[in-house]
Amino acid sequence: MRISTCEFSRYSSGQAIRQLKKKYSRMKIFALGGTGKICRESALDIVQFGDFEKLTIGDINLAAAKETAEWLNHPKVDYAYIDVNDKLNSIALLSEYDLVIDGTTISLNAASTECIAHAGCHGINLNGFGEEYNFSEVFKSNGKIMVPGFGMTPGTTNMMAVYACDQMEKVNSVRVSHGAYRPIAFSGSITETTIYEYDPQLPGRTVFENGNFIQVPPFARPREIELPQPYGKSIQYIIPHSETFTLAKYLAPKGVELIEVRGTWPKENMELIKTLYNYGFLNNTRISLNGHEFGIMEAIGEYLQKSDKGKTTGLYGYSLHVEVEGIKNGRLVRQTLTHTHPASDGSVPDWEGLRAYTRNVGIPMGIAAQLIDQGKYKGEGALFPEFVFDPEIFFNELAKRQIYIHTKEEPIN
Repeated sequence: MRISTCEFSRYSSGQAIRQLKKKYSRMKIFALGGTGKICRESALDIVQFGDFEKLTIGDINLAAAKETAEWLNHPKVDYAYIDVNDKLNSIALLSEYDLVIDGTTISLNAASTECIAHAGCHGINLNGFGEEYNFSEVFKSNGKIMVPGFGMTPGTTNMMAVYACDQMEKVNSVRVSHGAYRPIAFSGSITETTIYEYDPQLPGRTVFENGNFIQVPPFARPREIELPQPYGKSIQYIIPHSETFTLAKYLAPKGVELIEVRGTWPKENMELIKTLYNYGFLNNTRISLNGHEFGIMEAIGEYLQKSDKGKTTGLYGYSLHVEVEGIKNGRLVRQTLTHTHPASDGSVPDWEGLRAYTRNVGIPMGIAAQLIDQGKYKGEGALFPEFVFDPEIFFNELAKRQIYIHTKEEPIN
């Protein structure tokens, strides 16, 4: 690669130099767990909007990887077998790539991130629950970035909060809310997420208040949130999400006093989870039946994955609501950000039914991968999303996919 002196003089920052280099090279991208309903949407977004040398769909289920690659129908897409528990072979395989989008489950994220780090790749995943940061120094030593948790929540919500907070001299409170309108158990990873988020003993279900992280039980601090139509009003409760921790770190210089993250699923799903909680099932007590030992929630999850009720719901999609209060230009204001997307009723191609949910979650990870590919990111190592991407650049990319961020500001008297 030859860069003229005149051209080089226009680039002074590391980010600008990365963008200049991207004029001359394209990445090889590996979609880990790429057969999942969400990760395949990330891969599709890269196919539709990206500029890459190769995209490989990797999964422990080789037949499913082949089917996904055929579904993507692109000459630069292929597929491969990978098992992240086989670390040496996984690292050897991933070392041939520049960037990994990780769609594996929460329980695999420590193993998958370790493989990505030692393979010398950039990485990004959907969950962001914390163990990824243990490998930050490995990523940093390789000059690579790892962004844990970049879908709708966390990910897009982080960007919405940053957009509002960066305009303020002081931030008093941030309340992140979302409605995830999807079946309760349409996949194994979603079932695992459901069980995880409502584990009564989970230490990560916290709020940030007056400088402290305070653990709360399931269904704590109910608050009515009005989401854009067709979702409307619903009661939402505190959930264990990484935004609580990442925003606390990002906003420390602005003296933030309160950070709460809430969420809801369809009404019937919430009713089921609350009943399971009231009867103690969410403790996932291990029981023995006919010589087999298992956690009771594992059995319930297995049933839900195989039942029509567990795999369908009446309304599909995603809706975000971020409310920030603080001082802007010397005045106390409230900024409310929401998001909308194409309807799930079949009126917009490729957004019908469940895909109105999976595309919402998968597309942000696909965009983030492309921003890394284009050099439009900051830092090295495993970093919170807030420190990596420019919200306005990200929102502009969302809009190209018919996903829109709406903002409203009002004074607080």
